[in-house]
Amino acid sequence: MLVYKEFTKIEIQDFYRCIAHNVQRIRKMKKITQLDLALTIGHKSVSTIAKIEAGLENKHYNIEHLYKIAAVLEVDICEFFLPHHI
Repeated sequence: MLVYKEFTKIEIQDFYRCIAHNVQRIRKMKKITQLDLALTIGHKSVSTIAKIEAGLENKHYNIEHLYKIAAVLEVDICEFFLPHHI
């Protein structure tokens, strides 16, 4: 039997923050700029990536972004979901 769980807004924000942090950490480790990443996944500017990494305007990656970013960074998409110290 499934048990209903209510997720708090903070839990979801922390989840998105963890993903953004992991993308940023791996991006920097691979020496790829926000602009290069944005252009490579089909964005015309750096603003979306910058806002997501900075935690601004409640922006976050969708699954298509993560799929493309994983391919560009040459990592398993699961790497973005692993908890790391933020």
